[in-house]
Amino acid sequence: MAVKIEMPKLSLTMSEGTVLHWMKKVGDPVKKGDAIVEVSSDKEVCELDAPEDGVLLDVTAKEGESVACHTVLAYIGQPAETVQVKETSSEAANNGNHIEAARDSNPSSRTITSSPSEKVKISPVARKMATEAGLDIQSIVGTGPNGRISKEDIEKAIQEAGNREEKRETPVLESAIKEAVSVENSEKRPVIGMRKVIAKRMQESLQQSAQLTHHMKADITELLSLKKKTALLVEKQHNTKYTLTDFIARAVVLSLQEHKQMNSAFIEEEIHIYNHIHLGIAAEVENGLVVPVVSHADSKSLVELSQSIKELSQLAKTKQLKSNQMRGSTFTISNLGSYGIEYFTPILNTPETGILGVGAAQETPVFVGDQVQKRILLPLSLTFNHQVLDGAPAAQFLQTLKNYLEEPIHLYL
Repeated sequence: MAVKIEMPKLSLTMSEGTVLHWMKKVGDPVKKGDAIVEVSSDKEVCELDAPEDGVLLDVTAKEGESVACHTVLAYIGQPAETVQVKETSSEAANNGNHIEAARDSNPSSRTITSSPSEKVKISPVARKMATEAGLDIQSIVGTGPNGRISKEDIEKAIQEAGNREEKRETPVLESAIKEAVSVENSEKRPVIGMRKVIAKRMQESLQQSAQLTHHMKADITELLSLKKKTALLVEKQHNTKYTLTDFIARAVVLSLQEHKQMNSAFIEEEIHIYNHIHLGIAAEVENGLVVPVVSHADSKSLVELSQSIKELSQLAKTKQLKSNQMRGSTFTISNLGSYGIEYFTPILNTPETGILGVGAAQETPVFVGDQVQKRILLPLSLTFNHQVLDGAPAAQFLQTLKNYLEEPIHLYL
């Protein structure tokens, strides 16, 4: 009997996923454990494996298509086996109607029968979107399996409707845009997978919070000197090497313990102040950005914090992070120093209250008393939610962080 491969629900907030790439095609033999398809959830990209040996009999979702969790993506069975699919929409179920489709391993021989009352094939998510947008689904051509209207079809219809409205209202603006942009010199790329998730989350972050950014420089000359002096001892005793990010993370944890309101979240008109610190460390991966989380960072020493950051970073680079390793952060650090960036405005990882942006350390002439000395200054950018706390408390947190970085002996304790 054929076995289903379904879109998994990898997090509590995930309602749908996107099919990114099929590693196998219909008719290909597969073995248990073989990667079949790459999908993206609301926070990560993962591969789905074959649950048993057999042949890939059928694929029901195209690359780039978004489908609801637990939707069947493919069937695996024995060669020449016929797949019986029974799918019931919520609307059809209320009327006792359903669609039955018979499929076999030869796509050209598929036959479909449906009840007369089932006029339009459309996913529940797409139907809801169409109703909210006031669209006539009878006039929309579905691009999903067997002509089914998908979420992407509705989004396209909404966009086209908006374009038509904008054309009627602002013909002069549209003309100016056409003159400014040459179609021949542009390349269009669909926003799918992780890029689509990131775009959505960033827009929601700015819409749902009042974000303000403070900037400050910390003198880390003594910190780097102490790091160099203790490098051999640390490597010998703990078989590791401290990075600047390790010290910054430790300083953030200590500062959050003193300024508890920064370690909070704004959720449904309430401020949730957390008792533990779960530190998110933004990491760049292919085609996007992920935020691994060091859980209970407040209970870890500097060396333990360093080891956790390195382990998570390696998992991120090899795409082995699990969904629970990217959930539950209470504060986030984003370091762009390796790119030569000084100051920038990080966007909150909502519903968190704060995120720290770290720039590139620079050698700078500084007056120390009456003398000019070469010092190393580190740019810091703190974005915070003004709905949770005001500018002065945020500035106090940043000042405390600066003090810890400039008096590094406290980071070792």
